[in-house]
Amino acid sequence: MEQIERIARMEQQLEVASRAVKGLAAALDDYEAAQEALRELESYYCSEKWKQDLAADEAGRLPQEMKRGVLSEDAVWNLLEERDRLELRMKGIQ
Repeated sequence: MEQIERIARMEQQLEVASRAVKGLAAALDDYEAAQEALRELESYYCSEKWKQDLAADEAGRLPQEMKRGVLSEDAVWNLLEERDRLELRMKGIQ
């Protein structure tokens, strides 16, 4: 019975690992495709244009219905910080 239990357990491990590897591959594909967006967003966030856009928003010069999450200091900052944490985490996974 030990052999059958071992094979059954390893089959479960194969399924878990296969799902994780496929999921990570898909996530890395998405992340790789988003690199230009991240670079552009970071450049914008660190620019005078972002400060001007934020000032315009605070002065009420932008349409109320316009999405403006990019003008939230926390949204962009948190995204870039999470990106950095994840990249460090990926370097540590072996």
